[in-house]
Amino acid sequence: MNGKPARGRGFRPIHLLLIVPYAAVLLVPSYNRIEPQIAGIPFFYWYQLLWIVLGAAVLLPIYLVEERGRDDA
Repeated sequence: MNGKPARGRGFRPIHLLLIVPYAAVLLVPSYNRIEPQIAGIPFFYWYQLLWIVLGAAVLLPIYLVEERGRDDA
C-alpha cells in the first residue's frame, strides 16, 4: 500500500457472473417442488443449499480477476 486511495475500476464483464446465483434462487417457481429428493430432503431445500456452494464457485473467478487487477495497479 502506498497510501493512495483505491480508484474505482468500473464495470468488468466478469461481474455479470454475479447475476447467475441471484437469478437461480430468485425464481422460486422453478424449484418449488418436492421431487427429486436426496436422502429424504426435498428438492426445494437442497437446491437452495446447493447454490451456497455454487455461489462460492461463481465468486472465485471474479475474486481472482479482481486480485490480479489490484496487483497490476
